[in-house]
Amino acid sequence: MNYDIVEKLKRDIAGFKASTEFEAVGRVVEASDGIARVSGLNEALSQELILIETEKGDIPAVAFNLEQGFIGSVILGESDGVRTGDRVKSTGKVLSVLVGDQVIGRVLSALGEPIDGKGVVFENPAEASSYTFEKAAPSVLSRESVRTPLHTGVKSVDAMIPIGRGQRELIIGDRQTGKTAIALDTILNQKKESGKSKVICIYVAIGQKSSKIAKIVKMLEDNGAMDYTIVVSASASDPAALQYLAPFAGCAIGEYFRDKGQDALVIYDDLSKHADAYRQLSLLLRRPPGREAYPGDIFYLHARLLERAAKLDKAGGGGSLTALPIIETKLGDVSAYVPTNVISITDGQIYLESSLFFRGVRPAINVGLSVSRVGSAAQTKAMKKVAGKLRLDLAQFRELQAFLQFASDLDEATKQKIKRGELLTEILKQVDGAPMNFERQVLVLYAALNGFLDDLTPLEVKDFEKKFVDYMESLHIDDVMNPIVTTGAIGDETELKLKSAIQDFKNLNK
Repeated sequence: MNYDIVEKLKRDIAGFKASTEFEAVGRVVEASDGIARVSGLNEALSQELILIETEKGDIPAVAFNLEQGFIGSVILGESDGVRTGDRVKSTGKVLSVLVGDQVIGRVLSALGEPIDGKGVVFENPAEASSYTFEKAAPSVLSRESVRTPLHTGVKSVDAMIPIGRGQRELIIGDRQTGKTAIALDTILNQKKESGKSKVICIYVAIGQKSSKIAKIVKMLEDNGAMDYTIVVSASASDPAALQYLAPFAGCAIGEYFRDKGQDALVIYDDLSKHADAYRQLSLLLRRPPGREAYPGDIFYLHARLLERAAKLDKAGGGGSLTALPIIETKLGDVSAYVPTNVISITDGQIYLESSLFFRGVRPAINVGLSVSRVGSAAQTKAMKKVAGKLRLDLAQFRELQAFLQFASDLDEATKQKIKRGELLTEILKQVDGAPMNFERQVLVLYAALNGFLDDLTPLEVKDFEKKFVDYMESLHIDDVMNPIVTTGAIGDETELKLKSAIQDFKNLNK
């Protein structure tokens, strides 16, 4: 009899299913300035999403500091409703963003939520991929060397500071010197690409005014660029936590397209404000301050973000993620803490100078301080052939300009170099929002660097450029321009035809 009872109990225990699910729960012990200290979640992960139960509903937060007995968490929503004693639930999920082709053309928050009033991004979230905000950069073995050009449409950049797909090129300069304009021209210039070579662009606005972000989105829409662009916005009115997360969200979206074998471009505008937001969070979390009150890991913060830009090998799909971080300097001080950090992480910098900008040289690129460490490896043969001596000619001109105010009598060779420098400076000037196709740039620079403009005055250069490009597109598109586009080089036969076309054009316009 006793045996039967024991067997029955065993069967009942084996078939028992708990009706309740257990979850890790903690409590808020301190809340202020968008930071909540939580006790009780001893098994929480770094960067884990946690939910704070308040009277207004569940408010998301992210675990930042993992201390003994406490978690320092950053509140991702409105922090006003969080009170001491509120329950906190662990989700077991690391902070991530939903990505898919549907995000193209949308304006998203730092958490990947739509903020453009066009409805939900994913009708069925199960169809979307989930990419974590923080991810290890591709290993050196899974990368390829950068050798495919990413044309910006800006003559001085494509000719002297070429950017390749998979590169990290810093745009640095004082405020109001045209940093964002170069980045936006690069987005606009991708419109002509098609199919697999189309570059998906992600513009990340960090700490910008909402009105400025709205103008940028409107400009991109008016030019048809939102068809291949995603905007991630964390404006100045958003909490510091969202400004900190925005670049990582943009990078995760870019990685989705890179992993699909496509080429993506992510612009971080700008990382100075990103560093300030991280400093604010770190000080509120009581992390020890270092130089200029930035936390000690500020270098690592930007390094692990920018290292994710890469050109993958064929085994990895062959996609690329190019990064154009922007840094704002104060009074041209590139030796400040954050600028030097980002300069040392990137593969070169485009340095914009206030004095050039105010003299009307736009884009105001300082040729001497700007560099691309990828260099001519990321240039087409045609541009390499044409622009090879451009940097040297301009550098010599800048040196002679300094002499000019003291010298009264100059020899003919020096006068010729100064005149050529003035003409080249004029030909490189470009208005915002008007990127120039690669083949047009080649034609114009070929004419300028081979002496065909030497009989013009600087005031006549822009008129010559416009009429010359129109002339070539009308009469020489098949015999000169198309061969340059298809081969990426200027063959001997094409060069003879180009010289002849320039001479014919000059004779027509005498």
